[in-house]
Amino acid sequence: MKDLRSIEYDDLRLLMEELGEKPYRADQIFLAVHTGKADTIDAINAIPKTLKEKLKENTFLSSVTVLKRQTSEDGHTDKLAISFEDGNVIESVVMEYFYGTSLCISSQVGCRMGCRFCASTIDGVARNLSPSEMLLQVLASERETGKRINRIVIMGMGEPLDNMDNVVTFIRLITHPKGRNMSQRDITLSTCGLVPGIMKLADMKLQVNLALSLHAADDGVRKSLMPIANAYTIRECLDACDYYFTKTGRRISYEYALFSGINDSVADARSLSKLLKGRNCHVNLIRANDVKESGLTGSSRDAAMAFEKELEKNGINVTIRRRMGRTVDGACGQLRRRVIAPGFLPGERS
Repeated sequence: MKDLRSIEYDDLRLLMEELGEKPYRADQIFLAVHTGKADTIDAINAIPKTLKEKLKENTFLSSVTVLKRQTSEDGHTDKLAISFEDGNVIESVVMEYFYGTSLCISSQVGCRMGCRFCASTIDGVARNLSPSEMLLQVLASERETGKRINRIVIMGMGEPLDNMDNVVTFIRLITHPKGRNMSQRDITLSTCGLVPGIMKLADMKLQVNLALSLHAADDGVRKSLMPIANAYTIRECLDACDYYFTKTGRRISYEYALFSGINDSVADARSLSKLLKGRNCHVNLIRANDVKESGLTGSSRDAAMAFEKELEKNGINVTIRRRMGRTVDGACGQLRRRVIAPGFLPGERS
């Protein structure tokens, strides 16, 4: 049986046909389960009991539990530890800005990319998340915080392009006009640089924003920070991003975490400027956050500002990312598998 929230709209219409039901029933079901109006099949009020019984025989609705909520001192960030039915736990982060509320969702339980500075990868990856488990992060976050999610960034735990089919299905589900109807342009997907995945995503011509975790202008430095750099060079990553821009028209964002004494000098900024010169892009500078296992130290505010100034001098569109969620370990690179659902061990199945 398949989770009802993971079934795409056209497939749901086909299921209605197979069950001998009218096609409009798909509209009623899709809207109810994708907007949070129904947490169980019995709670889909618009459909008759006979159809509910048919659905129970052919599908199911999974659920999640918010185990823990931590709110930052300024009240603008909430980190949620969310447990799935098999006991695996991920973290999602709700961030409130003046223009609306963003949710940073996870696409995997853990991560296998091995980036030196990221807590999510410390224990490896347990499994991929399904489309419904990504959608449930949105619904659970809204229910827990009372805030309407306007934007989604797929840059929590996991590498989205390592779980590409499920992530793309999630994007199609949450942006479908018969359901939540979120704009694809309000979704950002962040990758460490899986070049074949970027190319494949480009060919799909979705309108989501692409962010590449670059973090260095030199292949040697990047290899010291990110194992994926041993598979794909910076040039290959940039070429893939250029291809994405050509296919979609969406400006690329380059994420650049600043580490003291490693990649944060003015000379590094000049090298980055040469790499990105002439590209329609934006650089997000991130003063790297503390992850005790990494042995790395984030750059000072002065170093970040000097780096920003050098990029601007060379015509590169750049901002220093606002630091949110650090007091609850909910900032960039700090999400990890730290809470275990009662009665379960990490990775254990029910």
